[in-house]
Amino acid sequence: MKKAVLFIIAAVGLLLVFLFGTLIYKSQKSDSAAQLAERNRAHLVRMHSPSLGKDDAPVVIIEFLDPACATCREFYPLVKNMMAANPDRIRLVLRYAPFHDGSDKVVAALAAARKQGKFWPALEALLAAQSEWVLNHKPQVGLIWKHLEGLGLNLEQLRADMNAPEIARMIAQDLEDARVLDVTKTPEFFVNGRPLPSFGYDQLKGLVDKALAAARR
Repeated sequence: MKKAVLFIIAAVGLLLVFLFGTLIYKSQKSDSAAQLAERNRAHLVRMHSPSLGKDDAPVVIIEFLDPACATCREFYPLVKNMMAANPDRIRLVLRYAPFHDGSDKVVAALAAARKQGKFWPALEALLAAQSEWVLNHKPQVGLIWKHLEGLGLNLEQLRADMNAPEIARMIAQDLEDARVLDVTKTPEFFVNGRPLPSFGYDQLKGLVDKALAAARR
């Protein structure tokens, strides 16, 4: 009987040590990520980064996005809903992270659409139709054009602009910033410079809510 009790006590003790160690690890990981973001704040936003919302909004969500990423498609309306629920208080800044093979060409098309003032309609059209131009997790740039029709774009000009050297440099800059910030998957979010403690909508909303509350003080 005593052996059984001792065994139970030892097992509980080991479990508590494991849980405590896990909490310490997660805390250190979060602090380390936050320190990394602070040291590399200049890498979070660039002049060329598309943004949505007021420039002086107290909360800035920076998202590294791949238009071929299914999770990016799922999160986009959730972020828009957060912005709608807090008018003029949240700004969304997008950074390109075309990690899928071939996504860089789709990103180039979006950057070219931005030259015509149609970035956000083009992005939303491609996200909505993502399953039609991403086949077996591989984007097919030749299939995106029909989804850009009807947006008022000059598609001939867009095809020419997407090959411009400055767009290639912009994509390269975003990928380099992603590397410096240790962004290895999409979507990856930073809220007022702080990374998510772990990935998930609740974690994103929690960080945004904290930033909103801090801005009201």
